[in-house]
Order: sequence, then structure tokens, then C-alpha cells
Amino acid sequence: MFEAVTLAMKRRRCLRTAGAVGAAATAGCLDVRGGSGPESTVLAPPERDLSAASHPSYGDDLPEVTLPDPVAGEAVSTTDFGGERAVLVTFFYTNCPDGACPALILRLRRAQAVAAAPSDDLPGPLRGLLGREPYGDEAAFLPITFDPEQDTADVLREYAGRQGVNLSAGNWHFLRPESYEAGQRLIEEKFGLKVEKAPADEYENLEYRFPHSGLILLVNKTGVVERAYPSGSTVDVERVVSDFERVVTA
Repeated sequence: MFEAVTLAMKRRRCLRTAGAVGAAATAGCLDVRGGSGPESTVLAPPERDLSAASHPSYGDDLPEVTLPDPVAGEAVSTTDFGGERAVLVTFFYTNCPDGACPALILRLRRAQAVAAAPSDDLPGPLRGLLGREPYGDEAAFLPITFDPEQDTADVLREYAGRQGVNLSAGNWHFLRPESYEAGQRLIEEKFGLKVEKAPADEYENLEYRFPHSGLILLVNKTGVVERAYPSGSTVDVERVVSDFERVVTA
């Protein structure tokens, strides 16, 4: 799983310094959009304090990144959704051999399906509790591949079909860096996560694999992180869906 990068305390120190002495103090820091803080969140603080983590967490701004969506044939920026859509972000690759990446996509896909459904059509505990109209136009889903060498437009399109993703909804964007090295830099510098190829000798017909942590970020309409799920492939699906629903419809 993504190995944690030991930049956490430096990152937090840079953000605090920037707030005290101005933007110039952010030189060398991870690039985030100003840190609006917990006062800009919908959800209460999480039980687990992740403020020392290297990745963005509760109250942080979603980093600004612009990447191609090869399926849609357009560039997509995390700033495109400000004021209009809440966002779920994760990191994956289609050749993931252990089920972790399909589990991440499942959580985003389930949130996408619920966003498109009237409340009477929702499963289990969500049915009838929310009494709202579909909100798919207020949601966006941004899975970022760190294996662009393999994850071409055709591969991603076929993967979407296998995973039950609704690409025609207009709110799902597979984001693909231009190269493995570019993605490696972007994910580490912007999101504080380390990505590195590893041997895949134990898997037949797999040239390499990626150890990774399965981070999911839930971001509100103002671009502030409401929840960071560092082990997103195992977090309860309905918890992610419910948290996302609350943030979108607040």
C-alpha cells in the first residue's frame, strides 16, 4: 500500500508559518490552497486525528492539480468544481492484483450511484432517511491512476465497465498523468504519498505492482477536506456514502 512519506510535520509547520508571515513562507511546502481550516467544514472533526499525516486531512485545502481525462478527452482541474461540487478523490491502477483498487473504486462508484438515485430507491439504512432529490450534478469523482503506462483511455473505459462506473453521468473523471515519473512526482509533492514500482514475481503475467495505502479524500464544495480515509479500501462503504451525502446536501 502507499508508503507514508515522512514529510508530515514539515508540511504542517509550513502551513502554519505561511498563515503567520504570508505566502512567501510556503517555499518548499506541499502545494495546498491556503488551508481554510475546520471552520469551513460541514462534518464535525473525525474521531481519529490525522493532522500529523503527510497527506491532506480534515480542514486542509484540496491541492490544485490539473490532469488529462483520457476517456473524455479533456483536462480536468481540482479547481473546476469550486462552489459547485463536492469531490471524492482516490489513487489506483487497473492492474492491481490484490483487490485493493477495485475496493476503492467500489466506494466511489457506490457514492456515484446513490447521488443519482431518488431517496426511495436507496438501499438499506439510507432509504427514506434523506428525503432529497438526486444530486449527481453536485458531485464529482476523481480517481487518479499512478500507472499511466498501462492505463490508457481504452483500458480505463473497459475498466469502468467492469467496475460498474457510469461514465455517461458526466461526474466521473479518470485522471492520468503524462508518465509514471510525472505521476510519481505529482502524488508525492501534492498529496504527500510515495508511489514506487515494486517487483511482482509472486503474480503470474504481472510485470510490476505498486504498494499503496488506498487513501480516499472527501472534499466539500469550497475545496476543503472533510474526511481523509487512509485505508479507504477497507472503510465501511456506507460510511463513505453517508459522509459524502451529508457534505453534498448540506
